[in-house]
Amino acid sequence: MTSADSVAPAPDEQNDPFEQPSRPGWFYTLARNSLAPLARAIYRPRVEGKANIPREGALIFASNHLSFIDSIAIPVAVAPRAVHFLAKSSYFEGTGFKGWLSRSLFTAAGAVPVRRGAGQAALDALDQQRQILETGAAVALYPEGTRSLDGRLYKGRTGVAFLALQTGAPVVPVGLIGTDKVMPVGSRVPSLRQRVTVRFGAPLDLSHHGPASSGKARRAATDEIMAAIHALSGQELADAYNETPAQTPIEKIKRVLPHERR
Repeated sequence: MTSADSVAPAPDEQNDPFEQPSRPGWFYTLARNSLAPLARAIYRPRVEGKANIPREGALIFASNHLSFIDSIAIPVAVAPRAVHFLAKSSYFEGTGFKGWLSRSLFTAAGAVPVRRGAGQAALDALDQQRQILETGAAVALYPEGTRSLDGRLYKGRTGVAFLALQTGAPVVPVGLIGTDKVMPVGSRVPSLRQRVTVRFGAPLDLSHHGPASSGKARRAATDEIMAAIHALSGQELADAYNETPAQTPIEKIKRVLPHERR
């Protein structure tokens, strides 16, 4: 799974799987009712603060990001409430039976396919999630933008705050602990020896920071979200953005210039 802060939606096509679902499909219900109890029995996750999750209405889960299974741990922990994630477009673009199966499962699960990008592309991805929130559904985002490879908590990008300020949806901070030990980056099979802890904080009303059009409001709201996540996860703070190394001189110049990481 990936974050809306660094991805863009795929172009429209006839019968395009990139057309977002407004609600999770049959597979999500099947997985929630059958696989979720199995996952709980095997991994015995500790779920704390579940009473903080509103039962209905538009909602944004903002979580730290340590492992691929974060996008499994959160839906299992929030059940019976459904939640939408952004999923990398590669999960929807395969060919043959394997490609069909992956595309069918992710589509049925309510995943929203997006392609990586920046600038306007990131705004377009956020607009996809805004449309989901307008149906009264819940979405989950990783403000760091991508998985932390060293276990530290990186600075949040402002896309999540922009979405919250634009829609008025409350933000429930999430602290994931141990998912990087259950399935480290690069591993294909999750460990059965480790336990995961999922902590939910109290919903945040960020409206007091100002409108979504204000860069100052977006930054302040993002910092409040990240402070809440840090209080739940207890991670060491990186005090930097989680970015891949700049590949070109232009990228290096852009990163040292003052600008907002959306």
